[in-house]
Amino acid sequence: MDSPPASPASRRARALPELCLDLGALEHNVELMADWCHAHRLELCPHIKTTMTRPVVERQLSAGAWGVTVATARQADIALSWGVRRILIANQVVHPTDLALLRQRLDATPDLQLYCLVDSAAGLRYARAALTGAATPLRILVDVGVPGGRTGVRTALEAYELGAAVAKAGDGLLLAGVAGYEGVRPNHRDAATLAAVDTHCRTTADAFASLAPLYQTPRPVFSMGGSAFPDRVADTAADLARRCGDLPLAPVLRSGCYVTHDHGTYAQVSPLPGLRPALTVRAAVLSTPEPGTAVVGAGKRELPYDAGLPVPLAAYTATGTPRPVARATAAQIYDHHLVLTDAQGLDVGDIVDLGISHPCSAFDRWPDIAVTDGDGDVREVWHPQFHL
Repeated sequence: MDSPPASPASRRARALPELCLDLGALEHNVELMADWCHAHRLELCPHIKTTMTRPVVERQLSAGAWGVTVATARQADIALSWGVRRILIANQVVHPTDLALLRQRLDATPDLQLYCLVDSAAGLRYARAALTGAATPLRILVDVGVPGGRTGVRTALEAYELGAAVAKAGDGLLLAGVAGYEGVRPNHRDAATLAAVDTHCRTTADAFASLAPLYQTPRPVFSMGGSAFPDRVADTAADLARRCGDLPLAPVLRSGCYVTHDHGTYAQVSPLPGLRPALTVRAAVLSTPEPGTAVVGAGKRELPYDAGLPVPLAAYTATGTPRPVARATAAQIYDHHLVLTDAQGLDVGDIVDLGISHPCSAFDRWPDIAVTDGDGDVREVWHPQFHL
């Protein structure tokens, strides 16, 4: 395990377990991604369901983000309460209560640019019924999916037919573009996966191009999402811009996990060099019941585990002295316990820093985030807001 510098007194004084966010790493990632998107002529609309944390989102917007992406109408409402005025809901909205909320916000907020996805005639009917006569129209993106995947029409022809129906829907709705999601493919960069990602990106681009005469907004959106394959999206968007000639399309990337990166799945697959993992969970060793085994006081309630178990990064004594020879491997996770095997140099009461995999499964577990400086000292406490 590595032993980054930190204040022993600060480490002793803090309640454990805790989620720590390295502010320097986060701000570095925000700037790096903004620069990368600018260089590749992409608009960045980060998927903020990763963090739902206002200070994070404000930094992304200050760095030039085109808007924000959310997963639900309620998340859109939170973003609106933070002052965001361009919001993309990366889902089809069908529940009457959610559609009524969108209608209320569009009627009350003239400068709101609100986008959502549609992938069926039924979804279009629900949206049309709820939005007819809205003071500010809802902008519709036709959702293009993959066979065996999640939502979305499966072919460019289906996308054209649905988009044409949106264009004829009348007031309250505008055909504003096409969206896909290449992240449904496994997060691996083998040849077969990359070929499948490229095929989906091309199908989505074909759907966009076929609808070019029908768009009802000045700058129609071609949007793809995911943090594993942004380079493939950039290539497809550049090709699409050449194909569409004078059409002033907005190539919108919805990546979200880049902002904190991780020590697991995205560390292995992201094509962007230089991203830094910003999240760790700090916890105490509760038990060493057998030689080579240590049990840490953090589990499924505190740690993401859907994309791999945490990675032990560093260890310290209870008084904050580094244990540079400590070693261990996460092997089993329970509600509030993580079992480490092949453990060396760890005693009961020691403190362990754990790197996590998949930040989307981290923030919603914690009401408080300890924001740390380069010395590991807490400078602020941030609060994710998944509910109003």
